Amino acid sequence: MKLYGFFRSSAAFRVRIALNLKRLDYQQAFIHLRRGEQEQPGYRAINPQGLVPALETDGLTLIQSLPIIEYLDERYPDPPLLPGDPAGRARVRGLAAIVACDIHPINNLRVLRYLHGPLGHDEAALAQWYNHWIDAGFGALEPLLAASPHTGAFCHGDAPGLADIALVPQVVNSERYRLDLAPFPTIRRIYETCMTLDAFAQAHPRAQPDCEA
Repeated sequence: MKLYGFFRSSAAFRVRIALNLKRLDYQQAFIHLRRGEQEQPGYRAINPQGLVPALETDGLTLIQSLPIIEYLDERYPDPPLLPGDPAGRARVRGLAAIVACDIHPINNLRVLRYLHGPLGHDEAALAQWYNHWIDAGFGALEPLLAASPHTGAFCHGDAPGLADIALVPQVVNSERYRLDLAPFPTIRRIYETCMTLDAFAQAHPRAQPDCEA
């Protein structure tokens, strides 16, 4: 397996967590997003969208973090990352989608660069934008987690899964502009529980060979 990623990419972070939870060996190829390496023809031939992650495995090139993770879960079912029942799977996918589909896409690097460059917003405005959308998403996630009998030590039950894989990188992102997590005690508790596990800690951006200050 070969994972194309960037230490700060939360989408690549998700896939690293999943690979670690599955105890799968993989090679990393580093695509420096801030230097524009994703725009080079060599990488565009791998992923025409010019985004990370991309995962080469089983003679395939897989893109988009959630489909990659679901592929890994089907291909290597132990330990499972999704519940065994349809209702549980729908709940977990919904929690993950709040992060991966609603928060992350409007806060990623290419959006921030467009806000800063062509639209001329300064760092203070970027911070306000960034935290606004995380706060809005976490404002929905917190009651969904806090009020559900299906929430355990993790987002769904007492084993980590897809929802936790999506949540943890977003909490790490929230540290960038120092979002106050006090209004989200359940999210904070689950995050802290996840980070006691090697699979999460070893996937953290600070633990990656391409990490920069």
